[in-house]
Amino acid sequence: MSRLSTAFRAFFGSLSSQTTASRVAAALANQATPTVAPALLPAAPSPAAAPAPERPAQSEAITLLATLQREARFVDFLKEDLAGFDDAQIGAVAREIHRDCGLVLDRLFAIAPIAPVADGEQISELSQLDQTQYQLAGRGLGTATTGTVRHVGWQATKQEVPIWSGKLSAARIICPAEVEVR
Repeated sequence: MSRLSTAFRAFFGSLSSQTTASRVAAALANQATPTVAPALLPAAPSPAAAPAPERPAQSEAITLLATLQREARFVDFLKEDLAGFDDAQIGAVAREIHRDCGLVLDRLFAIAPIAPVADGEQISELSQLDQTQYQLAGRGLGTATTGTVRHVGWQATKQEVPIWSGKLSAARIICPAEVEVR
């Protein structure tokens, strides 16, 4: 989007200003400096004048919820009153949502297990485990050298939550309302 904006600014700026037209021509010709007299060139902004990049108005949490809703109907499923459905109907829908949510999480976070073995398997050399990644519990805490993995744990191996770029009025929208027009 930045390139498109730059192209429009260069085009319309060149139409309205000889200075801008000369600067654009110089840039396109790969010249180090434009052929316009230095007095006609605007002063370069000081580094202190550069504004800090703005945070998107929509939080990453809402962006993630919107992605889960758009691609897996996650919010619809959680907000639905399931009292009128039988277990087979709920199970069929849950299977699809489970699959689609998993695909979203894999694409955005590449979630992988922390422990190198499966649940129920033994892990050794407990003293060498990173305590931020492993939570040790049980009677042999502090003296045991091996343990049984009760849960492999999860870690994100990447983080690629989309950057939201919508209107400020839509910053908290997870999914817009749909209205059928007849």
